[in-house]
Amino acid sequence: MTTHSIQLKKNQENTIELIDFYNQATEDYKFWSNDYNMHFGYFIPFKTNPFKRDTMLNEMNKQVLKRLNIHSNKHRLVDLGCGMGSTMRYALKHFKNLIAYGVTLSEFQLKEGNQRLRGENGIIIKEDYNQTSFTSNSFDSAIAIESFCHSGHDIKSIKEAHRILKPGGRLVIADAFLKKSPSKLCYGSKYAYEKLCSHWNLKRIEDINKYRDVLLCNGFSDVTIENISLHVAPSVLHVPFAIAGFVLKQLFQTKSLKRESLHNLKGSFYALISGLHLNSFGYYLITATKA
Repeated sequence: MTTHSIQLKKNQENTIELIDFYNQATEDYKFWSNDYNMHFGYFIPFKTNPFKRDTMLNEMNKQVLKRLNIHSNKHRLVDLGCGMGSTMRYALKHFKNLIAYGVTLSEFQLKEGNQRLRGENGIIIKEDYNQTSFTSNSFDSAIAIESFCHSGHDIKSIKEAHRILKPGGRLVIADAFLKKSPSKLCYGSKYAYEKLCSHWNLKRIEDINKYRDVLLCNGFSDVTIENISLHVAPSVLHVPFAIAGFVLKQLFQTKSLKRESLHNLKGSFYALISGLHLNSFGYYLITATKA
């Protein structure tokens, strides 16, 4: 077997594992968010309640959409790795001129997400965000909230987002990144990084400095990178309490935990540990415009 064939087989196995992970673990997110927001939140002092998780999670939706500069004209939005479509529903509620499309590999997310979008001007389709069937230059904006990390912040994701955006269209990414290359991480940071990738089926997490160059070299301009780690931290601190509550509830109801649920919970724990290593990890909002 050639090196190319081995790598191809490995990529296919990783994709299958990721699909299985989301098919089985997505329903667990009901415990994290009543709105099925499958991401961390954005805290603003005296505006969002740090004790009410969904207010922070929906504020993250608001902050991402705010950076798209959606006006009153008809606007086509695509969510690349949309999960259950929670950000799409939030967007459609606040922008009546919007047409929203979501992309996921999960059959469960496809079915349940479209049920929740029923009657709305939006739809979720089952496709790989690295290689969609959308025509080129077809969207006014694109978002990726904690989704590109699952393909290792691959250059393919950036190229595909650029292809389907109209000239002048905006891409907003909300995600965790490394502040340095993995080889330069201290022992504790490296351990947390490896465990986080393992339990959340992440190929890798990219160095934020390199990612800026990737965007600029692949047709994007006006790249703005905001470190919002301190805004995200209060929602991350919910993790241990959410984990404890979920485990107790599951054990009381079923006496056991699914393998995917256990991986999801461990991944959440290592996300918390990673957040404590401020010199190695950060959470960023990235805004880029198709030139």
